[in-house]
Amino acid sequence: MPVSLPNESPQYRAARNTLLKAEADLRANVEKVANLRRNLPKGGEILQDYIFRSERGEPAPLSSLFGSHDTLAIYSLMYGPDAQSPCPMCSAFLDGLNGQVPHISQKIAFAVVAQNTTEKLVALKSKMEWNDLPLYSALGTDYQRDYLAEAQDGSQLPILNVFQRDQGGITHFWSSELFFEPSDWHPRHVDAAWPLWNILDFTPQGRGDFIPSLR
Repeated sequence: MPVSLPNESPQYRAARNTLLKAEADLRANVEKVANLRRNLPKGGEILQDYIFRSERGEPAPLSSLFGSHDTLAIYSLMYGPDAQSPCPMCSAFLDGLNGQVPHISQKIAFAVVAQNTTEKLVALKSKMEWNDLPLYSALGTDYQRDYLAEAQDGSQLPILNVFQRDQGGITHFWSSELFFEPSDWHPRHVDAAWPLWNILDFTPQGRGDFIPSLR
């Protein structure tokens, strides 16, 4: 049905309809990309069952993080052992996910890992009020290096990885490798799961060069 809004000019409606067509094309392309992603062939088997540490300091093998699900998404938080505070950008991303975890967890398993001690992660979780985010320490494991979340110099990287489990074992499914592709300002590799940028992109100012501060 035709759409119009109060007091809009013909020029506005013409431009908005052109934009609407572009938005519909983008929506179709987003679904096309999602379909390509869903149809990826099986990735490589995990190199080992990485032994993380839970918030209680107990061993938590990667395989145990699946729970009753066959799919596990792991976000690598940039918070290395020598860091005084976590990456503000990562933190803003996780702020947005915290409230969604109870819904996400009905379909898949979700976890956050960081190359830091359980004590510092527990303190961070309390400070940030990430009540529903399950945090694990990857300290002492090769997980971050193996799955693109740690550079050769030890720098931490904000990569999202997805794994799947079946009778044959655990394999890698997808990683936010867009992080490593050239970009004009920000990699936008996990923007689809990040409300902040999507809301700002609806506005006249756009996202600009805004960088969130640590809450």
